[in-house]
Amino acid sequence: MFAVRRLTEPRAIDVVATVVAVLGVGVAAIPLICWGTGFDAFGPIRLLAWLLFLHLPVLLLGCAWRFAPGRAALTATAAFCALVAVQALVVEPRWLEVTEHRIESPKIPAPLRLGIVADVQTDRIGAYERRVFEELAAGKPDLVLFAGDYIQVYDDRYEGLVAAFRDALSDSGWNPKLGAVAVRGDIDRDAWPGLFEGFGVRSVRRTQTLAVGPLDVTALSPRDSRDPPPIEPRGRFHIVLGHSPDFAMERPPADLLVAGHTHGGQVRLPGIGPLMTLSSVPRAWAAGFRALPWGGHLLVSRGTGMERRHAPRLRLLCRPQLVFVDLVPAGS
Repeated sequence: MFAVRRLTEPRAIDVVATVVAVLGVGVAAIPLICWGTGFDAFGPIRLLAWLLFLHLPVLLLGCAWRFAPGRAALTATAAFCALVAVQALVVEPRWLEVTEHRIESPKIPAPLRLGIVADVQTDRIGAYERRVFEELAAGKPDLVLFAGDYIQVYDDRYEGLVAAFRDALSDSGWNPKLGAVAVRGDIDRDAWPGLFEGFGVRSVRRTQTLAVGPLDVTALSPRDSRDPPPIEPRGRFHIVLGHSPDFAMERPPADLLVAGHTHGGQVRLPGIGPLMTLSSVPRAWAAGFRALPWGGHLLVSRGTGMERRHAPRLRLLCRPQLVFVDLVPAGS
Protein backbone atom coordinates (compact mmCIF):
# COMPACT_ATOMS: atom_id res chain seq x y z
CA MET A 1 0.00 0.00 0.00
CA PHE A 2 2.89 2.32 0.76
CA ALA A 3 4.31 1.79 -2.75
CA VAL A 4 0.90 2.49 -4.30
CA ARG A 5 0.56 5.72 -2.32
CA ARG A 6 4.06 6.80 -3.36
CA LEU A 7 3.27 6.18 -7.02
CA THR A 8 0.08 8.19 -6.82
CA GLU A 9 1.76 11.22 -5.26
CA PRO A 10 1.76 14.24 -7.59
CA ARG A 11 5.53 14.24 -8.05
CA ALA A 12 5.59 10.50 -8.81
CA ILE A 13 2.89 11.02 -11.39
CA ASP A 14 5.02 13.82 -12.87
CA VAL A 15 7.94 11.39 -13.19
CA VAL A 16 5.90 8.73 -14.96
CA ALA A 17 4.24 11.27 -17.22
CA THR A 18 7.58 12.82 -18.17
CA VAL A 19 9.20 9.48 -19.02
CA VAL A 20 6.20 8.26 -21.02
CA ALA A 21 5.87 11.54 -22.90
CA VAL A 22 9.54 11.77 -23.89
CA LEU A 23 9.72 8.13 -24.93
CA GLY A 24 6.47 8.48 -26.84
CA VAL A 25 7.81 11.45 -28.78
CA GLY A 26 11.04 9.58 -29.48
CA VAL A 27 9.28 6.48 -30.79
CA ALA A 28 6.85 8.54 -32.86
CA ALA A 29 9.74 10.45 -34.44
CA ILE A 30 11.59 7.33 -35.59
CA PRO A 31 9.69 6.79 -38.90
CA LEU A 32 10.05 10.47 -39.82
CA ILE A 33 13.78 10.48 -39.06
CA CYS A 34 14.32 7.29 -41.09
CA TRP A 35 12.40 8.72 -44.03
CA GLY A 36 14.36 11.96 -43.92
CA THR A 37 17.79 10.34 -43.64
CA GLY A 38 17.30 7.51 -46.12
CA PHE A 39 17.90 4.75 -43.56
CA ASP A 40 17.29 1.18 -44.68
CA ALA A 41 15.02 -1.28 -42.87
CA PHE A 42 17.47 -1.50 -39.96
CA GLY A 43 17.39 2.25 -39.38
CA PRO A 44 14.41 2.19 -36.99
CA ILE A 45 16.08 -0.53 -34.95
CA ARG A 46 19.23 1.56 -34.65
CA LEU A 47 17.27 4.60 -33.50
CA LEU A 48 15.32 2.49 -31.02
CA ALA A 49 18.61 1.16 -29.63
CA TRP A 50 19.86 4.73 -29.10
CA LEU A 51 16.57 5.59 -27.42
CA LEU A 52 16.76 2.66 -25.00
CA PHE A 53 20.50 2.61 -24.29
CA LEU A 54 21.36 6.31 -24.24
CA HIS A 55 18.34 8.60 -24.04
CA LEU A 56 16.36 6.51 -21.55
CA PRO A 57 19.17 6.27 -18.93
CA VAL A 58 19.86 10.00 -19.24
CA LEU A 59 16.14 10.75 -18.93
CA LEU A 60 15.79 8.52 -15.87
CA LEU A 61 18.78 10.13 -14.17
CA GLY A 62 17.33 13.55 -14.90
CA CYS A 63 14.03 12.53 -13.37
CA ALA A 64 15.85 11.06 -10.36
CA TRP A 65 17.61 14.36 -9.80
CA ARG A 66 14.44 16.41 -10.25
CA PHE A 67 11.87 14.27 -8.42
CA ALA A 68 12.44 12.78 -4.98
CA PRO A 69 9.74 10.04 -5.12
CA GLY A 70 11.22 6.90 -6.63
CA ARG A 71 14.72 8.39 -6.85
CA ALA A 72 16.43 5.12 -5.89
CA ALA A 73 14.32 3.08 -8.32
CA LEU A 74 14.93 5.54 -11.16
CA THR A 75 18.68 5.55 -10.55
CA ALA A 76 18.80 1.75 -10.37
CA THR A 77 16.82 1.45 -13.62
CA ALA A 78 19.15 3.89 -15.36
CA ALA A 79 22.18 1.95 -14.13
CA PHE A 80 20.65 -1.31 -15.35
CA CYS A 81 20.02 0.16 -18.82
CA ALA A 82 23.60 1.41 -18.93
CA LEU A 83 24.98 -2.00 -17.96
CA VAL A 84 22.87 -3.71 -20.63
CA ALA A 85 24.17 -1.17 -23.16
CA VAL A 86 27.79 -1.95 -22.27
CA GLN A 87 27.11 -5.68 -22.50
CA ALA A 88 25.36 -5.38 -25.86
CA LEU A 89 27.51 -2.74 -27.54
CA VAL A 90 30.97 -3.37 -26.10
CA VAL A 91 31.33 -6.83 -24.56
CA GLU A 92 29.31 -9.36 -26.56
CA PRO A 93 30.08 -8.31 -30.15
CA ARG A 94 33.70 -9.48 -29.70
CA TRP A 95 33.15 -12.20 -27.08
CA LEU A 96 33.71 -15.10 -29.45
CA GLU A 97 32.41 -18.51 -28.40
CA VAL A 98 34.01 -21.64 -29.84
CA THR A 99 31.47 -24.47 -29.94
CA GLU A 100 32.11 -28.16 -30.63
CA HIS A 101 29.69 -30.92 -31.65
CA ARG A 102 30.03 -34.60 -32.55
CA ILE A 103 28.22 -36.83 -35.03
CA GLU A 104 28.65 -40.61 -35.21
CA SER A 105 27.87 -42.21 -38.57
CA PRO A 106 28.54 -45.54 -40.27
CA LYS A 107 29.26 -43.49 -43.41
CA ILE A 108 32.40 -41.99 -41.86
CA PRO A 109 35.43 -44.30 -42.32
CA ALA A 110 37.84 -42.25 -40.15
CA PRO A 111 37.50 -39.22 -37.85
CA LEU A 112 37.08 -35.94 -39.69
CA ARG A 113 36.83 -32.44 -38.23
CA LEU A 114 34.79 -29.65 -39.79
CA GLY A 115 35.29 -25.94 -39.13
CA ILE A 116 32.24 -23.75 -39.85
CA VAL A 117 32.54 -20.00 -40.36
CA ALA A 118 29.38 -17.99 -40.98
CA ASP A 119 28.67 -14.29 -41.36
CA VAL A 120 32.07 -12.71 -40.84
CA GLN A 121 30.04 -9.75 -42.12
CA THR A 122 32.43 -6.94 -41.31
CA ASP A 123 33.32 -3.48 -42.58
CA ARG A 124 36.80 -3.54 -41.09
CA ILE A 125 39.46 -6.19 -40.51
CA GLY A 126 40.89 -5.68 -37.05
CA ALA A 127 42.18 -7.68 -34.10
CA TYR A 128 38.83 -9.39 -33.57
CA GLU A 129 38.51 -10.65 -37.16
CA ARG A 130 42.10 -11.86 -37.05
CA ARG A 131 41.36 -13.74 -33.83
CA VAL A 132 38.45 -15.51 -35.53
CA PHE A 133 40.80 -16.91 -38.17
CA GLU A 134 43.44 -17.74 -35.55
CA GLU A 135 40.86 -19.71 -33.55
CA LEU A 136 39.83 -21.45 -36.77
CA ALA A 137 43.43 -22.48 -37.45
CA ALA A 138 43.93 -23.54 -33.80
CA GLY A 139 40.98 -25.93 -34.10
CA LYS A 140 42.85 -27.88 -36.83
CA PRO A 141 39.85 -28.66 -39.05
CA ASP A 142 40.23 -31.09 -41.95
CA LEU A 143 37.59 -29.21 -43.95
CA VAL A 144 36.28 -25.66 -43.56
CA LEU A 145 32.78 -24.62 -44.62
CA PHE A 146 32.16 -20.89 -45.21
CA ALA A 147 28.44 -20.06 -45.09
CA GLY A 148 28.50 -16.63 -46.76
CA ASP A 149 28.27 -12.91 -45.88
CA TYR A 150 31.91 -11.88 -45.67
CA ILE A 151 32.37 -8.12 -46.22
CA GLN A 152 29.57 -5.60 -45.97
CA VAL A 153 30.58 -2.28 -47.49
CA TYR A 154 29.13 -0.46 -50.46
CA ASP A 155 31.89 2.00 -51.35
CA ASP A 156 35.48 2.11 -52.58
CA ARG A 157 36.83 0.53 -49.37
CA TYR A 158 35.91 -2.91 -50.66
CA GLU A 159 39.19 -3.75 -52.42
CA GLY A 160 41.25 -2.75 -49.40
CA LEU A 161 39.08 -4.91 -47.16
CA VAL A 162 39.48 -7.88 -49.51
CA ALA A 163 43.26 -7.55 -49.20
CA ALA A 164 43.03 -7.26 -45.41
CA PHE A 165 40.68 -10.27 -45.23
CA ARG A 166 43.13 -12.35 -47.28
CA ASP A 167 46.07 -11.22 -45.14
CA ALA A 168 44.24 -12.17 -41.93
CA LEU A 169 43.35 -15.60 -43.31
CA SER A 170 46.90 -16.19 -44.54
CA ASP A 171 48.54 -15.00 -41.32
CA SER A 172 46.38 -17.37 -39.25
CA GLY A 173 48.33 -20.35 -40.61
CA TRP A 174 45.18 -22.33 -41.37
CA ASN A 175 45.85 -25.44 -43.47
CA PRO A 176 42.86 -27.81 -43.74
CA LYS A 177 43.94 -30.95 -45.57
CA LEU A 178 40.68 -31.14 -47.53
CA GLY A 179 40.59 -27.40 -48.21
CA ALA A 180 37.36 -25.45 -47.91
CA VAL A 181 34.01 -24.90 -49.57
CA ALA A 182 32.45 -21.43 -49.62
CA VAL A 183 29.00 -20.21 -50.65
CA ARG A 184 27.75 -16.71 -51.31
CA GLY A 185 25.67 -14.75 -48.81
CA ASP A 186 23.06 -12.06 -49.27
CA ILE A 187 25.41 -9.08 -48.91
CA ASP A 188 28.34 -10.39 -50.97
CA ARG A 189 29.43 -8.75 -54.21
CA ASP A 190 29.77 -10.65 -57.48
CA ALA A 191 33.55 -10.63 -56.99
CA TRP A 192 33.33 -12.40 -53.61
CA PRO A 193 35.37 -15.48 -54.72
CA GLY A 194 38.41 -13.18 -54.81
CA LEU A 195 38.48 -13.40 -51.02
CA PHE A 196 39.61 -17.03 -51.27
CA GLU A 197 41.65 -17.28 -54.48
CA GLY A 198 44.87 -19.24 -53.93
CA PHE A 199 43.75 -20.71 -50.59
CA GLY A 200 42.42 -24.06 -51.82
CA VAL A 201 38.83 -22.91 -51.37
CA ARG A 202 36.10 -24.06 -53.74
CA SER A 203 33.94 -20.97 -54.11
CA VAL A 204 30.57 -22.12 -55.42
CA ARG A 205 28.58 -19.65 -57.49
CA ARG A 206 25.79 -22.00 -58.60
CA THR A 207 24.31 -24.91 -56.71
CA GLN A 208 26.36 -28.07 -57.18
CA THR A 209 27.48 -31.18 -55.32
CA LEU A 210 31.19 -31.65 -54.73
CA ALA A 211 33.11 -34.78 -53.77
CA VAL A 212 35.39 -33.76 -50.88
CA GLY A 213 37.43 -36.63 -49.49
CA PRO A 214 34.94 -39.16 -48.04
CA LEU A 215 32.11 -36.59 -48.11
CA ASP A 216 29.63 -35.20 -50.60
CA VAL A 217 28.96 -31.49 -50.10
CA THR A 218 26.01 -29.86 -51.84
CA ALA A 219 26.69 -26.12 -51.88
CA LEU A 220 23.66 -23.89 -52.50
CA SER A 221 23.38 -20.51 -54.14
CA PRO A 222 21.74 -17.80 -51.96
CA ARG A 223 18.43 -18.19 -53.81
CA ASP A 224 18.51 -21.98 -53.56
CA SER A 225 19.26 -21.79 -49.83
CA ARG A 226 15.79 -20.25 -49.47
CA ASP A 227 13.97 -22.27 -52.13
CA PRO A 228 16.10 -25.35 -52.87
CA PRO A 229 15.85 -27.55 -55.95
CA PRO A 230 15.26 -31.28 -55.38
CA ILE A 231 18.27 -32.78 -53.61
CA GLU A 232 18.96 -36.44 -54.27
CA PRO A 233 19.98 -38.85 -51.49
CA ARG A 234 23.56 -40.04 -51.66
CA GLY A 235 25.39 -43.08 -50.36
CA ARG A 236 28.26 -41.19 -48.74
CA PHE A 237 28.02 -38.82 -45.78
CA HIS A 238 26.18 -35.88 -47.28
CA ILE A 239 26.43 -32.22 -46.17
CA VAL A 240 24.17 -29.50 -47.55
CA LEU A 241 25.69 -26.04 -47.11
CA GLY A 242 23.64 -22.88 -47.65
CA HIS A 243 23.62 -19.32 -46.44
CA SER A 244 20.03 -19.21 -45.17
CA PRO A 245 18.67 -22.18 -43.19
CA ASP A 246 15.30 -21.99 -44.98
CA PHE A 247 16.23 -24.96 -47.16
CA ALA A 248 15.98 -27.19 -44.08
CA MET A 249 12.19 -26.81 -44.25
CA GLU A 250 12.20 -28.89 -47.44
CA ARG A 251 13.70 -31.85 -45.54
CA PRO A 252 16.62 -32.50 -47.89
CA PRO A 253 17.91 -36.09 -47.59
CA ALA A 254 21.29 -35.35 -46.02
CA ASP A 255 23.27 -36.18 -42.91
CA LEU A 256 24.16 -32.62 -41.95
CA LEU A 257 22.60 -29.29 -42.94
CA VAL A 258 24.77 -26.20 -42.35
CA ALA A 259 23.73 -22.54 -42.54
CA GLY A 260 24.22 -19.09 -41.05
CA HIS A 261 22.38 -15.88 -41.98
CA THR A 262 20.22 -15.48 -38.85
CA HIS A 263 23.06 -14.30 -36.54
CA GLY A 264 21.02 -16.16 -33.93
CA GLY A 265 18.83 -13.07 -33.90
CA GLN A 266 21.73 -10.94 -32.56
CA VAL A 267 19.39 -10.02 -29.69
CA ARG A 268 17.77 -12.77 -27.62
CA LEU A 269 15.63 -12.24 -24.53
CA PRO A 270 15.05 -14.74 -21.71
CA GLY A 271 11.84 -16.66 -22.22
CA ILE A 272 11.36 -15.09 -25.66
CA GLY A 273 14.40 -16.01 -27.75
CA PRO A 274 15.46 -14.13 -30.88
CA LEU A 275 13.51 -10.96 -31.68
CA MET A 276 14.28 -11.23 -35.41
CA THR A 277 15.65 -14.06 -37.58
CA LEU A 278 14.81 -13.04 -41.19
CA SER A 279 14.20 -16.72 -41.86
CA SER A 280 11.22 -19.04 -42.28
CA VAL A 281 12.61 -21.73 -39.98
CA PRO A 282 11.05 -22.10 -36.50
CA ARG A 283 12.50 -19.61 -34.04
CA ALA A 284 14.00 -22.47 -32.04
CA TRP A 285 16.05 -23.39 -35.12
CA ALA A 286 17.51 -19.91 -35.62
CA ALA A 287 20.72 -20.97 -33.88
CA GLY A 288 22.26 -24.15 -32.58
CA PHE A 289 22.76 -27.83 -33.35
CA ARG A 290 19.92 -30.35 -33.34
CA ALA A 291 18.89 -33.77 -34.56
CA LEU A 292 16.04 -33.48 -37.06
CA PRO A 293 12.86 -35.56 -36.65
CA TRP A 294 13.22 -37.04 -40.15
CA GLY A 295 16.93 -37.86 -39.77
CA GLY A 296 20.23 -36.03 -39.97
CA HIS A 297 21.29 -32.91 -38.10
CA LEU A 298 20.89 -29.17 -38.57
CA LEU A 299 23.56 -26.66 -37.57
CA VAL A 300 22.75 -22.95 -37.76
CA SER A 301 25.68 -20.81 -36.66
CA ARG A 302 25.16 -17.48 -34.89
CA GLY A 303 28.01 -16.20 -37.05
CA THR A 304 31.12 -14.28 -36.06
CA GLY A 305 30.04 -10.81 -37.19
CA MET A 306 27.05 -8.48 -37.15
CA GLU A 307 24.71 -6.64 -39.45
CA ARG A 308 26.34 -3.40 -40.63
CA ARG A 309 25.23 -0.21 -42.38
CA HIS A 310 22.33 1.34 -40.42
CA ALA A 311 21.83 -1.58 -38.04
CA PRO A 312 22.93 -1.13 -34.42
CA ARG A 313 26.29 -2.77 -33.78
CA LEU A 314 25.17 -4.94 -30.90
CA ARG A 315 24.64 -8.46 -29.64
CA LEU A 316 22.70 -9.34 -26.51
CA LEU A 317 22.59 -12.83 -24.97
CA CYS A 318 23.74 -14.02 -28.40
CA ARG A 319 27.52 -14.21 -28.59
CA PRO A 320 29.34 -14.56 -31.92
CA GLN A 321 30.23 -18.14 -32.67
CA LEU A 322 32.82 -20.30 -34.39
CA VAL A 323 31.77 -23.95 -34.72
CA PHE A 324 33.62 -27.26 -35.07
CA VAL A 325 31.91 -30.58 -35.78
CA ASP A 326 33.72 -33.89 -35.30
CA LEU A 327 32.50 -36.64 -37.62
CA VAL A 328 33.44 -40.05 -36.29
CA PRO A 329 32.71 -43.68 -37.29
CA ALA A 330 29.67 -45.26 -35.61
CA GLY A 331 30.50 -46.80 -32.26
CA SER A 332 33.60 -44.66 -31.73
